[in-house]
Amino acid sequence: MASQIEQQVMRRLGSAEIRYTKGRRLLVQALLEADGPRSAGDLYRELKEEVPLSSIYRSLNTLSGLGILVPHHGPGGNNRFELSDWLMGHHHHLICKSCGTVDDIRLPGQTESIIEGLVGSATADKGFKASDHSFEIYGTCGDCLAEGRNEGL
Repeated sequence: MASQIEQQVMRRLGSAEIRYTKGRRLLVQALLEADGPRSAGDLYRELKEEVPLSSIYRSLNTLSGLGILVPHHGPGGNNRFELSDWLMGHHHHLICKSCGTVDDIRLPGQTESIIEGLVGSATADKGFKASDHSFEIYGTCGDCLAEGRNEGL
């Protein structure tokens, strides 16, 4: 039985008259189980027995174009993808500049309100109305610090 999130993905694809193929389903399931955004290479290593790399790239493009996935442009031009906030809830990221790990973080409501206020202040004088925001913190993860790696800082 498909999860509620997968049902929402099916509806979005159906409204665009695009099939929810086995490859797309496996990709969505892999991203559902991930603890942060994943690159095409990450997804291929996980799904290569079932989904060819060319299909992963096509699916990432299709799902991003429909707003199901959000691409994050990481260090070194390595794009990572995750399910959109409308599916998973609003969150932010911790990004390790040493190993490239991206971890999701959720901020308390009061902190999120402060960030929204900062976004409003930063955009108001330009007559710009922000529809969304992301907050990404770059640094070194605990594993890299424990191993003495502190690259990229």
